[in-house]
Amino acid sequence: MTSALLVITGVASGMIASMVGGAAIVVYPVLIAFGIAPQTAAMCNLTALTPATMLAALADRSQLPPFNRAFVGLIVASVVGAALGASVLMLTPERMFAVIVPLLLGFATVLFAFSERIGAWLHARAADRGHAIAFNVGSLKVLLPVSFYGGYFGAGVGILILAVFSLATGGDYRSANVAKNFVSSLNGFAASVVFATQGAIPWPQTLALMAGSLVGALAGSQLARIVPRGIMRVVIVVVGAALTIAFARRYWF
Repeated sequence: MTSALLVITGVASGMIASMVGGAAIVVYPVLIAFGIAPQTAAMCNLTALTPATMLAALADRSQLPPFNRAFVGLIVASVVGAALGASVLMLTPERMFAVIVPLLLGFATVLFAFSERIGAWLHARAADRGHAIAFNVGSLKVLLPVSFYGGYFGAGVGILILAVFSLATGGDYRSANVAKNFVSSLNGFAASVVFATQGAIPWPQTLALMAGSLVGALAGSQLARIVPRGIMRVVIVVVGAALTIAFARRYWF
C-alpha cells in the first residue's frame, strides 16, 4: 500500500516538476508523513527525482552550452559542492536537522514564490549588459554554495542554479533551463552516491517514488500545454507555506 501511494506521489511530483517546478516542496513532507525520518527523507527525495531531472535535460539537449573548459569546470566544481553538502548532511545529527527543516522548507517556498521576479530581474540585468556572459570564475563562486545547498537539502535548488545560469547565458532562458536540469541531475547523482555508499537510502521507497516521477514527467509535459502555470504556482506556494508552519509547530514547539 505504501509503495503504491509513493508511486502516485512520484507521478504527481514529476508532473509538478514538468509544469512549474518546486516538486520537492510537496514530496518531502509526503515522505515525512509516511514515517520516514527528516534526514532520510531529504536523501530519498533527492535521489528519487534525479533521473527525471536528467530526462528533462536530455529531452532538450540541443540547447546545452558547449562542453568547453569553462562549462566542464563549472560542472566538476558543482558536483564536488553537492557531494560536500551530502557529506555534511550525513554528519548532521538527526535532531539538529529536524530543527532546521522548517527553515529550509520555508526558504525553498519563498524562493519558489518569487522565482518569476528573480528571473525577470536576471533577464533585465543581462539585457543591460548588452552581451552574453560566458561561464566563468564569477559563476563558479556563486554556484559552489548553491550546489552545496543542493546536496544538503535540494528543495528549491533548481531555481538558484537557474539564476546563476541565466546570467552565464546572457538571459537565454531555454539554454539556462536545460543547463540547470543537466547540472542539477549530476549534483543529485553525486549526492546519491554519497548516501548510497553509507547505506542511507531507503531503496524500496526511493525506487517507487523514482518510477512514478518518470511517468509524471512525461505526463506533465503534455499537461503543461493546457494547465495554467499561475494556478499551479499559487497552489505550490500555499501548500509550501502551510507545511512550513506545520513543521515549525512540530519541531519547534
